[in-house]
Amino acid sequence: MEYPIDLPGGGQLSTWTLCDGLVAAGHEPVVACPKLLGRRRTDFDFKIVEYRSDENRERSKAARIRNFISRIHSFRRIIRKEKPDIIHVSMSESLITFGFLRCAGLFKDIPFVYTDRGLAYGYRKHSMICIKATMKYAAGMICTTQFNKDLWLKEGISVPITVIPNTISRVFDGYDDNRRGEMRIKYGIKENEFVIGFAGRISEEKDWDFVPVLVKALKDGGVDVRVALVISVYEEQDREIVNRVKKGITDSIGESNLIYLEDLSQKEIADYYYMVDVFVMSSIFESFGKAAVEAMSRRCSVVSTSAGGLPEVIGKEENLYTKETVDKFVNRIKTLKENKKELEEDRDFFYNRYRNLYTTQTHVMRHEKLYMYIIQNRT
Repeated sequence: MEYPIDLPGGGQLSTWTLCDGLVAAGHEPVVACPKLLGRRRTDFDFKIVEYRSDENRERSKAARIRNFISRIHSFRRIIRKEKPDIIHVSMSESLITFGFLRCAGLFKDIPFVYTDRGLAYGYRKHSMICIKATMKYAAGMICTTQFNKDLWLKEGISVPITVIPNTISRVFDGYDDNRRGEMRIKYGIKENEFVIGFAGRISEEKDWDFVPVLVKALKDGGVDVRVALVISVYEEQDREIVNRVKKGITDSIGESNLIYLEDLSQKEIADYYYMVDVFVMSSIFESFGKAAVEAMSRRCSVVSTSAGGLPEVIGKEENLYTKETVDKFVNRIKTLKENKKELEEDRDFFYNRYRNLYTTQTHVMRHEKLYMYIIQNRT
């Protein structure tokens, strides 16, 4: 992975949950990633191997090249030392890094599989060339949605593609009926107050600057809400974006109506969703949408943009909107706020969707089955 596994994000947390499940099934996963942010390696039930990486590598071309060369050497060293039975590449930059080694003839006796957590049409031309060159040697590809699988099939990828959705931490497995009331009391939310939530890490794909636009649209539409906002900050330049988003929200609804939380643990963010009535996705590019599934597990209604694979995850057309149809967003939130029966039906719909499609047990079982098939049929 090219990001620390303890950085909140769909790829990191899905890998973390998968590895916990593999340990429980009797396997020995090893995760190679940059230096952990706040956790220690001993906090994990599986082995973590850290390598040096420049967190601000996007600032210059020279920094990206240095970081790429450094990762190549780190990957070669780690693979030689760990001698894995199978390699699972979890992120696109890591695939390109590993691809440099594999296309050069190294580690050809070790089968590998790649999970694409993006969307096939989202890669730059040079990245796509590298991905396709590397995937010629792959034992398989995993996509988190059928939507993305279809995109890759159109690109002519010849390896078998398996759809396995991202999953969320095990702390979301159990639902506590009392926790909603406790969390709302903790943050001073009155019984008749309606809370919408936004959560995620800073990235262009999440379109954070659109969040204040949505909040203002609700205010202008006569929909009074409180906003519960959670942001994960990783790189230095993220702070400016956070401050801009907070100001945009408070300019519309006032500081007293914004609940802001930052860099929460998985247990803390699992509790956070309990206070939310409707969780909102504002992404302009999303292959899956981990936060939407987290919210489902806490019986939140979910209203989302129709970007990428989100319609497949949400599964309810009336809860989808676009940047061009903000009025549809406002009307849906207004309906859910004013119609308590419909809100409860929506919450039940999404909770049942989580239980039927996105549990940890199903996620781990599908991966284990794929690994075993690849190892048993490798040539």
